[in-house]
Amino acid sequence: MTTLPRGTAALGHRVVRRRRAVAAAGAVSAGLLLLSACDKPTPISTITVGSDSVSSQATCGGEGKTLTAAEITKCLKDKNAKSITVDPDETVRFGVDPDIADKHWTILMNGQQLVEDSDKTYRTVPGSVFFNAQYGAQGNSTNVAVAARDGKDNSQNITGVWVFELKKD
Repeated sequence: MTTLPRGTAALGHRVVRRRRAVAAAGAVSAGLLLLSACDKPTPISTITVGSDSVSSQATCGGEGKTLTAAEITKCLKDKNAKSITVDPDETVRFGVDPDIADKHWTILMNGQQLVEDSDKTYRTVPGSVFFNAQYGAQGNSTNVAVAARDGKDNSQNITGVWVFELKKD
């Protein structure tokens, strides 16, 4: 039997609960503070073929700063590019975040511009184009990149590159 006066034990539990709540609130606040210190992720570009898709953050740039020709060339040779299998009879769909589309973007194939700049968030290209020697394709895979522009009239400056590898099915 306890020797505590009636109700004293219950008060002790309230203090413990209050301490736990304060500790939990402090942990949440610290977590939010750490998250706010992190870099903002770059916009995403996505390629879809049939029901398969692959998305990626910028391989190079993506923060609005103009990339040099040397940076772009190095970026286009990315060995860790995400890949997707393409049947030449399928349509390849390219999608970009509205942030990219607002400033215009284009598709590069093996470093060469494949289509005109666009301000839309979505483009389609026949799959056969990516394996056609007329467009510079060689073998059973092709490097394709989404290149973001700086949004200035008649500017060809590239601010971000998203590199993908298309593998022939």
